Amino acid sequence: MSFYLFIYYLYVKDINMETKDWDNLFLSMKKTLERENFSLPSVSLIAVETNNNPFCILLSTIISLRTKDSVTLKSSRNLFKIATTPKDILKLQKETIEQAIYPCAFYKRKTENIIKISEILLSKYNSKVPNNSKLLLDLPGVGIKTANLTLNLGFNIAAICVDCHVHQIANRMGWIRTKTPEESEKELQKIMPKKYWIPLNELLVSYGQVICTSINPKCSKCNENWYCPKINVNKTR
Repeated sequence: MSFYLFIYYLYVKDINMETKDWDNLFLSMKKTLERENFSLPSVSLIAVETNNNPFCILLSTIISLRTKDSVTLKSSRNLFKIATTPKDILKLQKETIEQAIYPCAFYKRKTENIIKISEILLSKYNSKVPNNSKLLLDLPGVGIKTANLTLNLGFNIAAICVDCHVHQIANRMGWIRTKTPEESEKELQKIMPKKYWIPLNELLVSYGQVICTSINPKCSKCNENWYCPKINVNKTR
């Protein structure tokens, strides 16, 4: 075992960290981001701009799937200039929605799902987005990440939203050892106090975009550099 991995092991032990340890870790990561003048992830910005409108958050999260953050933000803003409710969406031509969210990935399929979701919400839920994970997962194109982020930002309901950044950083820092985001969600639930479930995604997405990047992470700028085991990291900056 390397010296730094040994120090890390002593620090987190078996990951049963006290609340104050998670407090310190989150605060430290936030300070690192503030030094870099970071911006919020696209869906978080949409949540702020729409006053945490669950429908807008749901659609923006769908738009974000396999799409760059900058494109997600532009596509979401374009769509919400012309429609912010299921009824508004259903007044639009399919081509109008496609043009609004282009060039997000799979924009034609996402447009179809946006229309279907709007029809279901209008007919079954009086145009309201359900604040229930099971009901959200029944909507076309909605997976666990989309459901949990909608619960987080739209309803302030604690749920761990795991995307590629959360999955990678949690494993890279040795909090968990998992192979899929679905496994990561379950393992993070076991070790992380519930008060961190909502802020986790926003923090680690920002951290993954600015500091702990997928390729060649900027470890020299990270306050956790001294103890992080950097699992599966081959080259750093």
